[in-house]
Amino acid sequence: MNGVTYRDPEKPVRLAHDRIEVDGQPLAPQGKIYLMVNKPRGVVTTASDEKGCETVYACLDAALPWVAPVGRLDKASEGLLLLTNDSEWAARVLSPETHLDKTYHVQIAGLADDALITALRQGTTSDGDFLRAKQVSILRRGEKNTWLEIVLDEGKNRQIRRMLAALGIEVLRLVRVAIGPLLLGTLGKGTSRRLTAAEKNKLDAALRGKSARGTGKH
Repeated sequence: MNGVTYRDPEKPVRLAHDRIEVDGQPLAPQGKIYLMVNKPRGVVTTASDEKGCETVYACLDAALPWVAPVGRLDKASEGLLLLTNDSEWAARVLSPETHLDKTYHVQIAGLADDALITALRQGTTSDGDFLRAKQVSILRRGEKNTWLEIVLDEGKNRQIRRMLAALGIEVLRLVRVAIGPLLLGTLGKGTSRRLTAAEKNKLDAALRGKSARGTGKH
């Protein structure tokens, strides 16, 4: 790229500016692709897995050009995952400066009470990290478990599971249902589709708004 050899397939590039060659042949830029996937439980967010687990790429059309996940959902988690070949856009979505809200529906063992809700909002410490939820509400209670809606505006590794584990609460299911204004909706489990222009524009507007507030610009 630009006269320098790189061997990292995930190195960010600027398609409109960088000169890219493969085996001495110029690589024509591909159109930008923005996908949403409803990741099933048990699927890993990688291109391959040394233990032979199914990867999220099994949810995609085999004819698609290469795309990379925007962030991750751990193997036991489900729901909305973005993939794209636009590395600059992915970096904006993941940037801590944007504080883009991510919404999860979480089934826990036991019946939630006000004390638990308050503890999650106030935050707890796990492995030296201070972890807190931006918003928490009870969706519904069963006889032995509760579904919570938890909104995060930061993306620390396995944050919800670690917060609840620190409070002695077992997570039974964890489903991401929204990233900013983008909703998982009725997308079938294990399937994918391209973002509509309206969805992409709304997400971009949310990113711009969050970035402006984060830098104090209005």
